[in-house]
Amino acid sequence: MASSPSPSPAEAYTASRRRGDHPQLTAFAAEVPFGFDDFQVRGCEALEDGHGVLVCAPTGAGKTVVGEFAVHLALAEGRKCFYTTPIKALSNQKFGDLVERHGVDAVGLLTGDTAINGNAQIVVMTTEVLRNMLYAGSSALNDLAYVVMDEVHYLADRFRGAVWEEVILHLPEHVRVVGLSATVSNAEEFGEWLVEVRGDTTVVVDEHRPVPLWQHMLVGNRLLDLFAGEEHGGADELQMNPTLLRRTEEASRMYLPAAMRSARGRRKGPPPRGVRFRPPSRVDVTERLDAAGLLPAIVFIFSRAGCDAAVAQCTRSGLRLNGPEEVAEVRRIIAERTSDLPEGDLGVLGYWEWREGLERGIAGHHAGLLPAFKETVEELFVRGLVKVVFATETLALGINMPARTVVLERLVKYNGEAHVDLTPGEYTQLTGRAGRRGIDVEGHAVVLWQPGVDPKQVAGLASTRTYPLRSSFRPGYNMAINLVAQLGREQARDLLEQSFAQFQADRSVVGTSRRIDRNTEALREYAGAITGDFDEMLEYVALRKKISEREKALSRQNTASRRASTADSLEKLRKGDVIAVPAGRRAGLAVIVDPGVDPIREPRPIVVTEDRWSGPLSVADFPSPVEPLGQIRLPKHVELRSPKTRRDIASSLRNAGISLPSREKRRSGSNEDGELAALRRALRAHPCHGLAEREANLRWVERYQRLAEETEKLRRKVAATTHSLARGFDRILALLAERGYLGEGSGGAGKVTEHGRRLARLYSESDLLAAECIRQEVWAGLAAPELAAVVSTLVFEARRDSAGEARLPAGAVPEAWQGTVRIWSELADDERRHRLDRTREPDAGFAWPVYRWARGESLEKVLTTAQANGQELSAGDFVRWSRQVIDLLDQIRDVLGKGDPVGATAAEAVRALRRGVVAAGAA
Repeated sequence: MASSPSPSPAEAYTASRRRGDHPQLTAFAAEVPFGFDDFQVRGCEALEDGHGVLVCAPTGAGKTVVGEFAVHLALAEGRKCFYTTPIKALSNQKFGDLVERHGVDAVGLLTGDTAINGNAQIVVMTTEVLRNMLYAGSSALNDLAYVVMDEVHYLADRFRGAVWEEVILHLPEHVRVVGLSATVSNAEEFGEWLVEVRGDTTVVVDEHRPVPLWQHMLVGNRLLDLFAGEEHGGADELQMNPTLLRRTEEASRMYLPAAMRSARGRRKGPPPRGVRFRPPSRVDVTERLDAAGLLPAIVFIFSRAGCDAAVAQCTRSGLRLNGPEEVAEVRRIIAERTSDLPEGDLGVLGYWEWREGLERGIAGHHAGLLPAFKETVEELFVRGLVKVVFATETLALGINMPARTVVLERLVKYNGEAHVDLTPGEYTQLTGRAGRRGIDVEGHAVVLWQPGVDPKQVAGLASTRTYPLRSSFRPGYNMAINLVAQLGREQARDLLEQSFAQFQADRSVVGTSRRIDRNTEALREYAGAITGDFDEMLEYVALRKKISEREKALSRQNTASRRASTADSLEKLRKGDVIAVPAGRRAGLAVIVDPGVDPIREPRPIVVTEDRWSGPLSVADFPSPVEPLGQIRLPKHVELRSPKTRRDIASSLRNAGISLPSREKRRSGSNEDGELAALRRALRAHPCHGLAEREANLRWVERYQRLAEETEKLRRKVAATTHSLARGFDRILALLAERGYLGEGSGGAGKVTEHGRRLARLYSESDLLAAECIRQEVWAGLAAPELAAVVSTLVFEARRDSAGEARLPAGAVPEAWQGTVRIWSELADDERRHRLDRTREPDAGFAWPVYRWARGESLEKVLTTAQANGQELSAGDFVRWSRQVIDLLDQIRDVLGKGDPVGATAAEAVRALRRGVVAAGAA
């Protein structure tokens, strides 16, 4: 891996200019109105020297300078640069930045729903678009020299991370990759992998924040520092602020924790001490930050509804953070950004309330917002025209919206399944927005205190610096079919072996392999410590183990058999039978007064003993079957509650002349097991039985065997980890071959069939299900709105907290839906048999809204009907899901062609959906 020295930024930059050995960097620097930091200089120099580059630095540190230098190099060389991002919003933002610098003719934009100047020298795109280009062998890849992968740490994303690795592995060798990542603790490991698969790569790591970040807690209305300050120790010796600790301890004693409040209604006796805690309102928090000069701020609330409620609360309170001139500018930008929105939809979109909040300098930001609304909020915030944004964590990902202050209302979030604590990495990602480079001298992170929040927990989150990057790469159906089509089966397996996922998996067993080596050496030493014949000692130990196992088995058999026989014997007892109770406090003779037979449970006969005790006995009181010793006459009705009755029965029992059987007789009938006797004879006859050092040797053998078992488990673990991706790939190919997507080719390699070629062009989470529905023609004969409704079931996924029930349109949709679910069920069975991850079950929750929209109904009707059905469907959600349906319909149209009836219907459905708010802002 290439490495470079670490001079000061000023020294590095001055030396570079003086030497003139990086002329392009000198030219680029002359165009930039600020000086470069050390890590930026090192990254750019490495790029101009012909290396690939991985730059890891905190949020807001200026990593994109290195990416923009790759753009500069491409333009200077007359070649192409693709600038990839994980999300469309970041692509749009970067496109705007690059157009402003290089002009509209030089820069293009390609996202799922936008295509602008796609043949330009510089094209900004989502990473999925580049992946699809690589699989399709697009001519746009000609003359490609640089690929910038912004936010490359996204490859850890559970759902989409595989795309980043696919791109890195598939790019031609001559293309230099510029990876821009948040700070991760295993940057060197990631860099080593890049060196393996891409060649010479320079890793540049910078953990210094250009704007210092101060940590605080808001306790009531007091803003207190989290740490005591540098005068109490350096950065490596952060000490808690004693004033904060004292204040939170006092507050904890004063206020009643929420868990105790909820328990009051269930608890008897006096209520617990303490008054109910009321957190400061969002208005109070905003005014407190404003008074301290800490706006603009992002307040992270891990709830869409919470964000909307916060904006409404601030608006109702009369809070106003903008002056008249700012209000006029806000109105101008809003008009410009929302001009595409149909006027008739503004009411249902909540436009007027949203605009009023923006005019006051207040906004919300979450995935449920209309894209045009989100983009307007982002622009206004960057321009300083929105002073406080209440946001979900989605804002922390990628979009360039730094603030002076970041506020966390809670340290717990709902992850879709449960409420979980924030991790140190998430805390750093969220608070990393605080501090605007070139604007703020320092940034501020504020955690709101409430009962149960320990400042030490906050300090732990703020001071942890371990954020490892873990690959989420695994082959899927579309990837597998494309790999086979391009490379053949064996080369495809080799490519998977080169993935970062397999690199990390193999690394993870390095320590295990060393442990196996150490254990193997120890086993040799143990064997050497045994005197005599080692193999004979192993035989002797094996015999002893067999004897022990046989004894335990016989014990279990005898216990079960004896219990069953005893239960049978108790069931045969009759009233008046005299029996012997063999042991315990009731030992002696007893007479049965009630057999206690139960059709479900074991019998529990009721008896009277010689000493006048009366009560039930059970199988546990008898170690062997019971035989009556005789009979005595009893009254027809026995009243056991009467002492006189019990006394008379006991007297009759003593005078009946029946005696207990002898102990020898009770023990007779026990025969030794033949197999056990043979094993014992073999043990006594074994050569090791008479050795003087037998027991000492046996201890060594036992140690040897325990270590051997442990070592074998480790070997199995290593075997399961190495080549794990290739084995999964083989299982996918086996299923695809079964279903006719792969046939037999030359040399036994799988050949992609016509159905396989269709699958290769379907880029969807449910790619194989979509291909099977097309193949089995379950969508044939549907009208355009009906096809949109059924296709939506493959892309839509209801939020886990949604309570609404799915509703299907009438007509042909229910039959097509049932056919889709039938195919999914058959596919899921096959996946289970092949030990593959199951394709997500189709979800009909969006079928009715998208059907009505495709049929031409108004947005207001679509959304109000959905809400009337108990479905929480915001305008932003509606647009997002509609665009995903359009994306899959577009693929179906391209796969089948407009000459095919279903392909033609898909094209018609796309036209019907792409209108109004769905079309606004999308080219």
